[in-house]
Amino acid sequence: MLRYVIHRMLIMIPTLLVISALVFTIIELPPGDYLESYVAELQSMGETVDEQQIAFLREQYGFGAPAIERYFQWLTGMLQGDFGYSFEYRLPVSEVVGDRLFLTVLVSIATILFTWLIAFPIGIYSATHQYSWGDYGLTFIGLLGLATPNFLLALILLYFANVVWGTSIGGLMDPQYLDQPWSVNKALSVLEHLWIPVVVIGTSGTAGMIRSLRANLLDELQKQYVVTAKAKGLPRNRALIKYPLRSSLNFFVADIGNLLPRVISGAELVAVVMSLPTTGPILISALQSQDMYLAGSFLMFLATLTVIGVLISDLLLAWLDPRIRLSGGSSA
Repeated sequence: MLRYVIHRMLIMIPTLLVISALVFTIIELPPGDYLESYVAELQSMGETVDEQQIAFLREQYGFGAPAIERYFQWLTGMLQGDFGYSFEYRLPVSEVVGDRLFLTVLVSIATILFTWLIAFPIGIYSATHQYSWGDYGLTFIGLLGLATPNFLLALILLYFANVVWGTSIGGLMDPQYLDQPWSVNKALSVLEHLWIPVVVIGTSGTAGMIRSLRANLLDELQKQYVVTAKAKGLPRNRALIKYPLRSSLNFFVADIGNLLPRVISGAELVAVVMSLPTTGPILISALQSQDMYLAGSFLMFLATLTVIGVLISDLLLAWLDPRIRLSGGSSA
């Protein structure tokens, strides 16, 4: 096991290097750069452009240097904890992201826990009570969750949260706590607002996960080893949990590598609608304005989450399913 983990961690290094090169190349593909976009924006508003200042900024931030040189400067900077400079915000990337990254991870983890806590019991019930009224009702609710657009659900919940519970509209905290240091009251305000984006973002994922778990568990329950276990008098709950449920969870565990990045990157529209101080709107703005270091750092963060998640999913799969081995070779 230890040898496998070390081997996989060593493979992660060239993987992230290749990803960083692809990210930098894709960001560089659109014609021009941030300064050219900035000049065009000023000219469209009828403002004068200081050519000397633009030339100074171009030289200072290396826009005139070859792309390969700028890539290695960015890469070595990230290895040293320097993620570059955001031209749009005129601040280091680490300061721009700041609390937004923490809040993004908080919303994402809470959404994943919400999804699993709701999907597992409903999916198990639907599979073990196939074609019952409960199964039909939960199936209808799941399809309704899949069909409801996230932004529409966000608007509905914002309205009810404000009218019924008096929660301030938009954001993850009350306005007086914005740009303030963390305190107990600020944390409580975050918890008060957190449930709305968690429910909105997690609804579609929960509905899809329920259908997947139901289908996989139904397939396992119809296999011969389950019939044999029941025929030998194994208690129903034990016959369900010990083998069929574990086997049906394989696809959940295998998808961990994509789950967290997908939740983070898939919530941009909800973040815009609900004015959430997360990294999604920043990424959209950075890509539009060609703020390369800010966009590249965020994409590398998602890539790192994916690579680490794949490693975790492989280890959990080996623990969950004895048929999966971490080493090669044939077994006698």
